[in-house]
Amino acid sequence: MMEMREWGVVAGSFAGFQLLFSMASPRLSPFLASGFNRVAPDKHTEWNSRLVSTVHALIVGLFCLYILWFDDAVNADPVWGDPRLVKVNVAITCGYLLYDLLLLACHWRTLGDSFFVCHHLAALYAYGYVLSRGVLPYFANFRLISELSTPFVNQRWFFEALSYPRSGNLVVANGVAMTVAFFLVRIAVIPTYYLKVAATFGTPAFTRLGLGPQVAWLLSSVSLDILNLVWMYKISRGLYKVLSQALGKAKGTQPQKQNHLNSHTD
Repeated sequence: MMEMREWGVVAGSFAGFQLLFSMASPRLSPFLASGFNRVAPDKHTEWNSRLVSTVHALIVGLFCLYILWFDDAVNADPVWGDPRLVKVNVAITCGYLLYDLLLLACHWRTLGDSFFVCHHLAALYAYGYVLSRGVLPYFANFRLISELSTPFVNQRWFFEALSYPRSGNLVVANGVAMTVAFFLVRIAVIPTYYLKVAATFGTPAFTRLGLGPQVAWLLSSVSLDILNLVWMYKISRGLYKVLSQALGKAKGTQPQKQNHLNSHTD
């Protein structure tokens, strides 16, 4: 069962991100982005949502790196190591995921994305075992390293909402950084992750988990990585279009007009 501390962190995270979305972001955004007042009102909801997403990503992503570098107990025993710090990080993420699912449900017409719903549910399913039984702390924390690519993904959308030209230097630089970061923290780490997973098979620690956590762990891991591969393809395709447009502009050719779609993954 989850301890009161974990329940408190989940509830605090949910409430904190909700307040950031509904109160802090609308007030801070005009000061953070000089062009915010020119953003179409129908995009304000997604703007606030992505600002919250960036804050969450920075908190849990940096906390994840700290645990990977300095939590010797978790690194020594990835299945049953002391999960105290990992539980805090996972609880923050669970609170955010619950907040985001509620936001998606309330604003489905503008924010609805079936991929994100699948991603959130798979993550909550697996993280529930971490919070309730304290199992698999290394692997749960390792998954959170993927959040470090999120600020670049959101910045791409902010540039689009502010009507920055897609061939502009800042947009192109962010697109390259986004693609590289996404690949490094979500795709390049896949072999390392599954080698670590395979190393636990057949060990007493793996057997001790039981069928439920084993299925949750493996099923959610595979599902999340399939989604990451799909997103990697879409991001790479988008970068190719941006670079082609930038190269065409540099050569003096007139690029085709691009429609600025309200898309998470384009």
